[in-house]
Amino acid sequence: MLLIPAIDLKNGQCVRLFQGEMEQATIYSDNPGAMAAHWQSLGAKRLHVVDLNGAFAGEPVNGQAVRTILAALTIPVQLGGGIRSLETIRMWLEAGIATVILGTIACRDPELVRTACRLYPGRISVGIDARNGRVAVEGWAETTDLSALELARRFEDAGVYEVIFTDISRDGALSGPNIAATRALAEAVNLPFILSGGISSMTDIQQARLHAGPFARGGRIAGIITGKAIYDGRLDFQAANQWLAQSVAP
Repeated sequence: MLLIPAIDLKNGQCVRLFQGEMEQATIYSDNPGAMAAHWQSLGAKRLHVVDLNGAFAGEPVNGQAVRTILAALTIPVQLGGGIRSLETIRMWLEAGIATVILGTIACRDPELVRTACRLYPGRISVGIDARNGRVAVEGWAETTDLSALELARRFEDAGVYEVIFTDISRDGALSGPNIAATRALAEAVNLPFILSGGISSMTDIQQARLHAGPFARGGRIAGIITGKAIYDGRLDFQAANQWLAQSVAP
């Protein structure tokens, strides 16, 4: 199971939001490349990056900051936010992004996701962000009638690399992750899931590891994204990462 540090980009700066509210942003650095290099130096095997402005604009906004991050790293970078066309997917993959995360467009145009998976096998992930079990889109500004489970099942046979599942109510709140909801998805859908939102302590990491799977249908919780807790110092990233690397599957 991977522990994946997150960098959220707003106006070229590294920030963390509270439950996705852009006006509730805490700035942690104005040097995304240095921040990315910091997490790599502490043992990160992958970095999670979100173009927050892009998620609202529907197109890339923090492109220069993303390229600065890519230039600073040797580990893979997964990127979401404002990626809603095959042209944008191709641009980012050619720029060096390892996997792109499709969120709003996965809900609006699932056939585009399937096409992208065929064109770029192993490099397309789906982001499912849910509020009270319902999928939220357009930078979480709009909640749909579609359930997280329904959306995940649409892509079970599409060739999706992973699903990043975020419980919006937990994001940035340091209230503990929604392990139960993530596990339920992994039990019902044969895909790897990444748990996101609410990680606040080593206990959260240990509890998530206990529920990793794989489960009867083949799904599993393959990783954990952490953001605010490692920036605030509530979670020692290096120690947690080393513990996960050494832990034995239950």
